[in-house]
Amino acid sequence: MIFLSVAGITKRFGGVVANRNISFDVAAGELVGIIGPNGAGKSTLFEVITGFYRPETGEVRLQGQRLTGLSPDRVSRQGVARTFQKLRPFQGMTVLGNVTVGALQKSHDVKQARKEAQEILERVGLADKADAYARTLSTGQRKRLELARALATRPRLLLLDEVTGGVDQGSIPGLVSLVQDLHRAGITLLVIEHNMRVITAVAQRIVALYLGEVIADGPTEAVTRDRRVVEAYLGQAYAER
Repeated sequence: MIFLSVAGITKRFGGVVANRNISFDVAAGELVGIIGPNGAGKSTLFEVITGFYRPETGEVRLQGQRLTGLSPDRVSRQGVARTFQKLRPFQGMTVLGNVTVGALQKSHDVKQARKEAQEILERVGLADKADAYARTLSTGQRKRLELARALATRPRLLLLDEVTGGVDQGSIPGLVSLVQDLHRAGITLLVIEHNMRVITAVAQRIVALYLGEVIADGPTEAVTRDRRVVEAYLGQAYAER
């Protein structure tokens, strides 16, 4: 059964076409990787799905309900959450406060929202940082905080934009395990990632973009060996590994 439908999305910025007729479906509980070189249109696609941009053509539906045309807050209330490549925590608030703000979207009881936030911090490995200010965290910890804030909105669909980008190598395995745990918990995920070791470790399927278009869509192993993907993004050295 189709959970997420992305159908014919085209998004332009003046004369630049960032997304051109992008279409793919995602099943409930699936983890789909989105790959492509810089400028391929990956983050723009996330902005379209989450309501920050309105496309010129096409539509996005979640379990049959049209998301296109809704504001970002209404898309979020439908159960769609995302993280950002450029981290945006509330620097002057505690880690617990940041996550509580997210939880208040679904719970108007501050005490209950705070309790949910504490449970989520346990889940993402930040319980010992609950009272620390967000500005004091390392990049890897801020990535976990970004995930925690998204999880606090109780998403059915979670979009992760470069969840391991910019972190030290020692932090990557823990973040990969966290993404895998979320998938096992039943959350449907779309994951943008440049680190191919990460994407091949977590994704069941990959959608590859190049110059705003889908050039491949299929099982992870097949897409990473696809000639068009190798030529446009991965390089022959990767294909021959």
